Amino acid sequence: MKAKFTNKILVFALGLFLSGGIVLASCGGRSSKSVDAKEKEGTPTNVHYIDGKQMQEQVYDFKANPKTFVYKGNKPAIIDFYADWCGPCRQLSPKLNELAKKYADKLVIYKVDVDKEGELARHFGVSSIPMLLFVPVKGTPIQTMGNLPMSDLEATLAKVL
Repeated sequence: MKAKFTNKILVFALGLFLSGGIVLASCGGRSSKSVDAKEKEGTPTNVHYIDGKQMQEQVYDFKANPKTFVYKGNKPAIIDFYADWCGPCRQLSPKLNELAKKYADKLVIYKVDVDKEGELARHFGVSSIPMLLFVPVKGTPIQTMGNLPMSDLEATLAKVL
């Protein structure tokens, strides 16, 4: 009798996990909460939510140049690899919006949702989020991890401006 009960719990837990009811994450996320339209409406105009196709066309063609980062932009950029459910990502977002406003004419910020853009996340080796790439117009991007303090964000940004 006890074995049947235990098996039912295991089947239930497995079903819940496979259906997405349980979210496991290294960044402390607890639920699958999406960014709503209001949150995106309040973002500065130089913050762009992009997908793989837009990345290839506007930022970096990772398929044509898989080993060498060749930036297509004319202003330095920050690429934010995030997920809507990630607590540290949600804490970092207002800081990035603040940088976008402060450096409106000098900087572009791209946001890549790793849940929707798995191919991009794999190409960039995203293993923990938030992950930022600070991209100079020419040269090698600088990678950072985590919800950094504003002073660290600005210090890294100064290296690519």
